[in-house]
Amino acid sequence: MTVLTPTEETARPAHRDGNVLRWLGAYTASTLGDSVYHLALSWAAVRGGTPAEAGLVMAVSAVPRALLMLGGGVIADRFGPRRVVILSDTVRCLVVLGVAALLLLTSPALWVLAAVALAFGTVDALFLPAVGALPPRIAPRDQLARVQGLRGLAYRAGLVLGAPLGGVAVALGGPASAFGVAGLLFAISVPLLLALRIAPLPGGEPSRDGTALRDLADGLRYIRRHRVLGPLMIVVALSDLGFVGPLNVGLALLSDERGWGAAGIGWILAGFGTGAGTASLLLTVKGRIPRAGAVMAWTITLGAGSIAGLALVPQLPVAVAVSVSVGLLAGLSGALCGALTQTECDPAYLGRVTAVSSFFSLGVAPLSFPLTGAAVGLWGLAPMFAASAAVCALGGVYGLSVRALRRAELPRATAKPRAG
Repeated sequence: MTVLTPTEETARPAHRDGNVLRWLGAYTASTLGDSVYHLALSWAAVRGGTPAEAGLVMAVSAVPRALLMLGGGVIADRFGPRRVVILSDTVRCLVVLGVAALLLLTSPALWVLAAVALAFGTVDALFLPAVGALPPRIAPRDQLARVQGLRGLAYRAGLVLGAPLGGVAVALGGPASAFGVAGLLFAISVPLLLALRIAPLPGGEPSRDGTALRDLADGLRYIRRHRVLGPLMIVVALSDLGFVGPLNVGLALLSDERGWGAAGIGWILAGFGTGAGTASLLLTVKGRIPRAGAVMAWTITLGAGSIAGLALVPQLPVAVAVSVSVGLLAGLSGALCGALTQTECDPAYLGRVTAVSSFFSLGVAPLSFPLTGAAVGLWGLAPMFAASAAVCALGGVYGLSVRALRRAELPRATAKPRAG
C-alpha cells in the first residue's frame, strides 16, 4: 500500500488528480457492473419463474442490506475502507462469473438466483459504507465536494449506460452473457483500487481491541453529540422518506392515470437524471458552494415543492420539465449532504456515519413504498404527493432551524505550495 506524505497533498483539483481518477474509474466500473447485474438477475428470474417469484428474488437482497448496514460501517472503520471495497468487488466478480458459468451449463432453480441476490445484499451492506468512507483517504479535505460531484456523475453514468449495456449482452448471449459482462466490470475495478495511494488517518489507525458492538455504540454516540452530523442525519432521514415513495411508486401510478404509459415514466426519469447530473457537474466544476448548510436545506425545501407539483401537471412535457427541477434540487442537496458528511466527520468514524446515512436511504426509506400505495388508494395521487412533499420539506425546514447546520461551510481550497 502506498501512503501519501503531507507534501503530496497539494491543492490539485480532484478532477485532475490521478489518484482520484483511479478511484473514479473503479467506482464507475463497479456501478456499471451493478446495473448490468441487476438487469441480468431480473431477466433470469423472469425466465425461470412467475412474475411474483421474480419479484421475490429481486427483493431478497434488501433484507441483509438493511439488517447488516450498520455493522458494515464498523467493519469499514476497523479494517480500512479500501480493503473492504476491494473484497466486496472481488466477491461480486466471483459470484456473477460463477452464475454465468452455471447458466451456460444448466438452468438453475430460482433458489440459486435468490441465494445470489442474498449474497449481493450482504456484500452491499459492506460496500456502501466503505465506498462512502474512502474519499477522505484519497483526496485533500478541500477537494471532497468535487469528489462528491464526480461520484454523482459516475453514478448517473452507471444508471444510464448500465441498462442498455446489459440489454445488449442479454440479446447477444442471454443472461449468462450479461452476468459475464458484470463480472468483467467488477474485475476492472480491483486493480484500480489496488493502485490507490491511501493517506493515513490524522490520529492514527483505529484500535481493534474493543468489540464490534462497542464500536457501533461509540459511532452512534459520536453522531448524537456532533452539532452538525446529528441534525444532518435527521435531515437525510426525513428528506429520503418524503422523496423515495413518489419517485419510485408514485411515478408509475401517475403515468398510468395520465395515460403516459411506460414511455412517460422513462421521460420523467430521464428529466430527473438530467437535473441530478447537472447538479453533480456544477459541484465538480465549482468545488465549493458557499453557505453549504443553508443551500442544502433550501434546496430540499424547494425540491419538495417540485415533488408536489408533479402530481398537478396534466401534460407530459411539463411533467418532464418539473422532473428536471426535482433532479437538479435533489441532486444538489444530496451532493451537499455527502460533502458535509465527509468534511465534518472525523475520518475514523466515517464508515459508521456513512452506514447510518445509507441505512436511512436504502434501509428505512424503501419501507414507505407500501405506505405510498396505500395512501394513493385512500386519498388519491395529488394528496399523496403533497403529503410526501411535506415530509421532505420538514427535513429542509429542520435543517434551517439548526444554527450549526445552517451555518456549516465546506472548506476553502488551499493554495498549492510554491517550489523552492
